[in-house]
Amino acid sequence: MSLDGKVAVITGAGSGFGRGIAEAFVEKGARVAVLDINPEAASAVSDGLGSAAIAVTADVTERESLSSAIEQVMDWAGTLNCVVNNAGMGLNPTGLEFVSEDDFDRIAAVNMKSIYLMSQITVPIFRAQNLTTQKQAAILNIGSTAGVSPRPNLTWYNASKGWVITATKSMAVELAPHNIRVNALNPVAGDTPMLATFLGEDTPENRDKFLNTIPLGRFSTPNDLGQAAAFLCSDDASLITGVALEVDGGRCV
Repeated sequence: MSLDGKVAVITGAGSGFGRGIAEAFVEKGARVAVLDINPEAASAVSDGLGSAAIAVTADVTERESLSSAIEQVMDWAGTLNCVVNNAGMGLNPTGLEFVSEDDFDRIAAVNMKSIYLMSQITVPIFRAQNLTTQKQAAILNIGSTAGVSPRPNLTWYNASKGWVITATKSMAVELAPHNIRVNALNPVAGDTPMLATFLGEDTPENRDKFLNTIPLGRFSTPNDLGQAAAFLCSDDASLITGVALEVDGGRCV
């Protein structure tokens, strides 16, 4: 499995899963644009990855900001081969009728609209490369087990991740004739800064309760996501498109 010579943009790469994906991509030979709304976080990750990475600041919910970021990546690398739509936000467990409209709009913007905007900006770049079955582009969307096996009191978050899965499959069918593969990863809750959001409160009791729903008995890690992402974006996965792969220790079985 190699990503030698490939250039990837990874959103939300300043921490958590995004950071793990960026590290795995560079380990396997790619150059990576570490894109995050937090410039300090993006720079910290990029600095740790050396000359193979660049820090890019952007708000994935704003077209102008995202478009400017991709222009910066193209100026740096001259090409683009992979996009990983990792940026996302969670929701504290809340009854569906009590979620504020502002919170709903933010979830929709970060988890859904960002993929719409990134696709409109980068798909024309991919199409202009005259891709073939030997030279493909890859888009990877980060969904969640919440879109497969929903938990109560997270309805609007669950729905946003279900949207990611459906969008991935539809994108895959539409873009296949252009040799652009589109897949998704559905991680179980990970030991990342977002964990407390899903648990309501990060306590030993809440951790144990959730871990009891995962047959392999542990949370996902950034490295778990990084290795799976690297495979799906590599040429070794050249016949895989439209897949939403659970990285969940068996939780959705």
